[in-house]
Amino acid sequence: MAGEDLRDILFLCALQNAVKHGGVPQAGAVVGMVMSAHPEFRPRAKEVAALAKEAISAVAAISSDNRVAQLQARAPEMYDAIYAKHEHRKVLPDLEFAEQGVVMRFAPNPSGPLHIGHARAAVLNDAYVKQYGGRYILRIEDTDPKRVDPDAYELVKEDIAWMGLGITETVTQSERLPLYYNLCRQLIEKGGAYVCTCDNEHFKELKQAKTACPCRDKSVGQNLSLWEKMLDHTFKEGEATVRIKTDLLHPDPAMRDFPAFRILDSPPHPKVQAHVYPLMNFSVVADDHLLGVTHVIRGKDHIANTRRQRYIYDHFGWKVPVYRHYGRMGIEGVVLSTSQMRRGINEGTYTGWDDIRLGTLRALARRGISPDAVRNAVLAIGIGDTDISFSWDNLYAENKKIVDPVANRYFFVPDPVTAQVAGAQPHTAHAMLHPGDPSAGTRTLAFEGTVLLPGREITPEVTMVRLKDLFNVKIAWNGNIPTFSYAGESLPEARAAKAPIIQWLPAQDSVNCTLLTQEGGISGACEPAVKQELGRVVQFERVGFVKIDTVGNDGVKAYFTHK
Repeated sequence: MAGEDLRDILFLCALQNAVKHGGVPQAGAVVGMVMSAHPEFRPRAKEVAALAKEAISAVAAISSDNRVAQLQARAPEMYDAIYAKHEHRKVLPDLEFAEQGVVMRFAPNPSGPLHIGHARAAVLNDAYVKQYGGRYILRIEDTDPKRVDPDAYELVKEDIAWMGLGITETVTQSERLPLYYNLCRQLIEKGGAYVCTCDNEHFKELKQAKTACPCRDKSVGQNLSLWEKMLDHTFKEGEATVRIKTDLLHPDPAMRDFPAFRILDSPPHPKVQAHVYPLMNFSVVADDHLLGVTHVIRGKDHIANTRRQRYIYDHFGWKVPVYRHYGRMGIEGVVLSTSQMRRGINEGTYTGWDDIRLGTLRALARRGISPDAVRNAVLAIGIGDTDISFSWDNLYAENKKIVDPVANRYFFVPDPVTAQVAGAQPHTAHAMLHPGDPSAGTRTLAFEGTVLLPGREITPEVTMVRLKDLFNVKIAWNGNIPTFSYAGESLPEARAAKAPIIQWLPAQDSVNCTLLTQEGGISGACEPAVKQELGRVVQFERVGFVKIDTVGNDGVKAYFTHK
């Protein structure tokens, strides 16, 4: 093969490495890729090594965006090898009347950041919009000032961006109060609503008795006058309520003349100055109609609300969307209550909304869970109406499909003890950064006589260990005091002796590392190269996948992701 062909191969290998791992590739990684794919070049190792440096220099001169474009144009198969995704093939049930496209919405309350429970509605709606085409509306439902956290407006939008939802437009209900007021006036004119000034407890008694309150039979003109008095602050909080006319004989008391508007003065709303606010069932119907929502997917805990909302649709003569109600999803193992989370943060129990003991999406992100994994796990659950328990194992399995092919491997030694290995000459271990990807290259660990070993694995029952990628070590015990000596490099001998294969680190070349789990922190040490992985998920061998959270002079802090 001509030298020009070899240069081209080296350039493409260097380019692929740079695109996949970022930065400038190491010569050893590029040479390893070429030798693995083209063993015929092995007799020309020196030439390959020299030309690899030229290829790396050429790649280093290309901007990161152009690298991707060049790789895709010149070697599409190498590009596809990087960007091939583990897409979930779960097919959701068809939606009725969706052939011409859909308009769907995700409607969180800004009381705090989104959590794993919110992801179900968000992802299912998103999947159907992608399946049929159409619009996906993010609707911030903030007409109850008692449930509004001013910071949550941005928190929710950040969580939406993290999930990668295909939102086409965003509306905020507090900015739409004049629309709701106008529709309320129209509904009163149609005779579908009235202003009730009854004492709340007295109204409950009448409702239970299936009896109309005196306010129900007032004229349209009287009700419109009372409505204006609600708006102009004549009435105080608790003195007047707009109610929807329904069936007073309905077997469910909650369906009988339910409230649509109320007066609230405390706490003040962070975005608007208002005295009268719509309740959820009215504002939801108004917006679903005005925004053209065609399909609504939500939990079956909203079935009663769906029944209430049909009365409003019928009064206006509006078309009712297609509804799908999925079963309840129990989620154990994390805190999901917004009020409980906020209290814990204020009291110092939790470090913030992204504390890994919480079930927020930002806590999952901090642990190294991919939004694609969340999406795939939710799609696997689907929209069945059976109540289920959320499976963390399924989420972790989906995440492992994503991170395992790209996460570099490193040694982490928990609770380290120092061991002087007698009789051992200096050695250099060459460990693969990724056992399934030779192109990632290797890392080197230099043994110079003293190592760090995991303390929990050095016990009196253990008389030999195999230091992974290095050699065997015999352990002699004098009471509880061990001494260590070199025992050769034979892996078969270690296996015959049933010696455990353990992680280790050169005592002279390691970094303090704290691994934080949901159960607490583990002190240890890791390879210095881990510092280069800030913000990425790596695998600590024989421990699990972790996300490198912070790197500083005092070492590394990592969060445990999963096995």
